[in-house]
Parts: sequence; C-alpha cells; structure tokens
Amino acid sequence: MRWSVAAERALYGAGPGFFLREAPGAHFRTAVHASPLFAQAVTVLLRRVDDALGRPADGLALVDMGAGRGELLTGVLAALEPDEARRVRLCAVERAERPAGLDERIEWCSEVPEGVVGLLFANEWLDNVPLDVVETGPGGRPRYVLVDPATGKETPGGPPDPADLAWLRRWWPLRGEPGERAEIGRTRDEAWAAAAGRLAAGLAVAVDYAHSRDARPPLGTLTGYRDGRQVRPVPDGSCDLTAHVALDSCAGPGAVLLPQRSALRQLGVSGRRPPLALASADPAGYVRALALAGQAAELTDPGGLGGFTWLLQPVGIPLPLRAGA
Repeated sequence: MRWSVAAERALYGAGPGFFLREAPGAHFRTAVHASPLFAQAVTVLLRRVDDALGRPADGLALVDMGAGRGELLTGVLAALEPDEARRVRLCAVERAERPAGLDERIEWCSEVPEGVVGLLFANEWLDNVPLDVVETGPGGRPRYVLVDPATGKETPGGPPDPADLAWLRRWWPLRGEPGERAEIGRTRDEAWAAAAGRLAAGLAVAVDYAHSRDARPPLGTLTGYRDGRQVRPVPDGSCDLTAHVALDSCAGPGAVLLPQRSALRQLGVSGRRPPLALASADPAGYVRALALAGQAAELTDPGGLGGFTWLLQPVGIPLPLRAGA
C-alpha cells in the first residue's frame, strides 16, 4: 500500500495505533520535554497575542495540536498567573484518550473547536501527518513507493495522480535521476489549512524540523523512532513514523518562517550564563540559573532543537514576533 495509508493505520489505526497506546515522550524528546522554558516562552507568546487582540472580554484560547499527553498545556498552566488562568481556555487536540491525572482545566478535544480566538500551537504535529513518497525509476519518471506494512519492504507503484504531480512540480521538483525520492507534503498543507482555518482571530504556529524548496533532501527524510532511538521505518505500529515538513508549502497568506533560535530569543529564552558574582551571593540560585541557561542553550542550539522552524500565521493581528530577527 502507499505510505500515506500504511502510516495512517500504523500511527492512528484502531489496531496497531502507535500514538493511541504510546506516550510520545517515551520514544522521542521534544522541546516541551527538554525544559519548562519552552512552555514559558509559549506563555509569553500567548500574552502577546492577548494584547494584540485587545484582551477580549470573552477570554482567550490556547489550542495545542497533537498534544501528546498534555505536557505543553500543563507547563503553560503552571506559568500563568491565577487571574490569567481563569481567562484562558486550554484545549488539547489529540486522537488518544485523555490521560489520567490531567488538570481538569485542560479540555481534551478530538478536533480544533470552531471560531478560536487566541493562539493555536502545533509543536511537532505536522511531521506525523502521513504522506506519500515517490521515487524516480528508469527514465526519470516518479512513481509512488509502496510498502509492506509488516516488513517495511518497498516496491515501486503507479505514477502520481495529477494533484500530487502538481504539488511536486511546484514544491519539490525532481531532477529525474534514478533513485531520487520526494515526500509529497500536500496532506500536511491540507491538515494545516484546516486547523489554522478554525482560527477566527489570533495566531497559528507550527513548529517542526523543516526544509525549503531550494534545499529539499534528495533521498527524503522518512524515518522511525522507538525508545529514543532512530530505527528503520516499518509501518506495523511498533514505532513512530516521521518526516520533515515542507513548511514553505504549508504557509498561508501573511505567514512567515523563523528559526526556533530566533523565535525563542524574542520570547526571553537567551541561554546567557548567570553572573559569577551570584555564585558567592546565592550559591543555590546560581546553580538553578546555570541549569536553566544550559536548557536554554539546548533549545536554541541550531544543531539540535534550535534547528526547528516556526511557521507563524497571524489572523487579524500584527505579527507578535519580528520577522527575520
């Protein structure tokens, strides 16, 4: 079967359903798991969106797409002041069942509510939206890659349909060399448009490992993760299946792309070491500050988590971060 069908069943199907039974944090580490500073930065962004909206009287929403087990919203709730928490509607959008012990103030939703006013945040969601893969064969013509869900063995399939061919020509043009692969991001474009389209006013943000049209990887990025290690992608439900995102093709009108390093620095995550004088004045405080500086450095390291890209799509408000900063 095509990779989009196999991955949908493996990740979200009632049978194998990797994400329906497994906590994502047990298999891969996101910025949310790396440090509470990430949730604090999202809280700062939420406040900026609130200000840009004029602090709506009916309150503000924060929607977390692909919420995992609610870790990001739990962190934001801890960072909010009590009066802020009373104004903010926290909604986790996830296909898995609501985890036990999650704060009752966090709603658990199967889809984005209509007419959201506030911030929609999708951290490492789009990379798990299944997509199709093509590979060029003899003669340089692309064909769908078919995969055996039990073994991961791949075989060539038929030619891409017109919509996929149009996407490839615009966003991932192939040179026609045998063995060249491309991952058709049309499903991600549609998923993002549907989610961001539920936003009546505010800001939609997608954060993911990404690539741009002028630097697509010639062999693609599809891979698997299990127990914190990269593994061969086999769509049998035993592992996460992920591929980097063509965020430039997802971007709607007025959207901008920023490196995570830039976005987080604008939200107060700097990674600066605390002054050495603090070590003698407040040794315990110095150790805590040093630990946070280390976490900030990891979040903004361009060779690691700082290598993520943020897609920011404002709806009816000015962009709350500086583009190109």
